[in-house]
Amino acid sequence: MADFKFSIIKKIGVLNNKSSWKKELNLVSWSDKEAKYDIRDWDENHEKMSKGVTLDIDEIKKLKELLNSINFDDEVEQN
Repeated sequence: MADFKFSIIKKIGVLNNKSSWKKELNLVSWSDKEAKYDIRDWDENHEKMSKGVTLDIDEIKKLKELLNSINFDDEVEQN
């Protein structure tokens, strides 16, 4: 697999901390390009990562809008 560059510009927060890997929301620059919001699992040293979702500013604003519109008290829990 080809190597690629990434730089975590800003660590925003941990979404899940159930194992040694943590699901995080970060601002990440991939291959020296403009930083984007990124949700994925990382190992404790931020050297290995899982597949994730990368969102530009318009997409993260839309996601925030959608999340704010949810009434979680009315949602049926799925298990």
